Amino acid sequence: MSRSTPEAQRRSHLSSESTVSTAPDARVFPLRMERLAWEFWIVRVLLVACTAALCYALGPFGLRGAPAAGVGLLMAALILLAESRLRRVALGGLLGGALGTLLGISTALLVTLVISRTSQPEPTKSFLEYASLFAFGYLGMVLGSGRGMEVNLKPFGGMFASSGAPVEAMKLLDTSVLIDGRIADICEAQFLDGVLGVPRFVLHELQLVADSSDPLKRQRGRRGLEVLQRMQKMPQAEVRVLEDDFPQVGDVDHKLVELARRTNAKIVTNDFNLNKVATVQGLSVLNVNQLANALKPAVLPGEPMRVLILREGKEPNQGVAYLDDGTMVVVDGARKLVNRSVDITVTSVHQTTAGKMIFGRLDEKPEPTSHTMRHAAAAGTGRGDGNVRLDSSVRLPDTPPADRPPRQIYPETDAD
Repeated sequence: MSRSTPEAQRRSHLSSESTVSTAPDARVFPLRMERLAWEFWIVRVLLVACTAALCYALGPFGLRGAPAAGVGLLMAALILLAESRLRRVALGGLLGGALGTLLGISTALLVTLVISRTSQPEPTKSFLEYASLFAFGYLGMVLGSGRGMEVNLKPFGGMFASSGAPVEAMKLLDTSVLIDGRIADICEAQFLDGVLGVPRFVLHELQLVADSSDPLKRQRGRRGLEVLQRMQKMPQAEVRVLEDDFPQVGDVDHKLVELARRTNAKIVTNDFNLNKVATVQGLSVLNVNQLANALKPAVLPGEPMRVLILREGKEPNQGVAYLDDGTMVVVDGARKLVNRSVDITVTSVHQTTAGKMIFGRLDEKPEPTSHTMRHAAAAGTGRGDGNVRLDSSVRLPDTPPADRPPRQIYPETDAD
């Protein structure tokens, strides 16, 4: 079936040299499940029709015509109800229930052998036999299905493994996470496994942003395309472009939510509103902002910290600084210390939807005065015996000489 490619997609920045492999098997699992669902419904319709026709022809319980067909429809409804309940049971529950039912029927047969040898009337014997059959069969099924969940089936993994291909863990990338760019670093660090799906409508929106007349939007869109191309070249990341689209849904976010619901995939996004909408609908969301906040180092009240005050705060006498990871630090008493590095003490830490905020105050330490420095120098040159050792590097001030009489100088005479 031929697909018409829009002109905007033909002009995409993802050229043929770095084409994303549009794998046709990305939709194999949903199509297979849809095909199997239609086949199951056909089988159910045939079951109802055959049961009604059989009862209509045989006439059980002395019924003829429409009442007999109604009994057949009732039996088919009970069978379909049992099927809907059993489909939700795990494999261990099914095996335990089947084994428990067999054991219960075997026990009922032993009880009927005992009842048949009693001297009770025939109607009483028949009642006891049927009652024991239903009772032991019911007890075996209920107890077996309950205890069957405790059975470890890992040693029989090869026996009970599914013959079909394993279901891939699909993760759908949003436009915001591609523009942000940190998803490429996360993939490079191998923190994301499985298939990374980029729907065609997300790629189209990213290209529209790249073709915008606004320089800022155009730069953001091109950055998203470059991030996508970088992820394509990573050997540990498998990127697929998904052709699924929902023309009846106009918004890209709603299309992404609908695609995630149908494919049972996770959504990778930075959008706060999309995160909330998908979470409310029971979908799994991987938010890069939440991951970044979780990886920030923990700061406890009372810890010292050295920060650079960048601007004044909103409140009086407050300064604002930022850590290397972008965390805002509000310092009390640092309004006049802009563009200066100061030592602070953390007073409290608040976690908000936008991130983490740290509040602190200046670490007030008394500055050493000249008198304190002279006293420390004198104390540092003292000896333990009470004598003071003068350091040669310390220069003592000159003292004025005392008033003394001038010394007389006598001329030298020749010795006789």
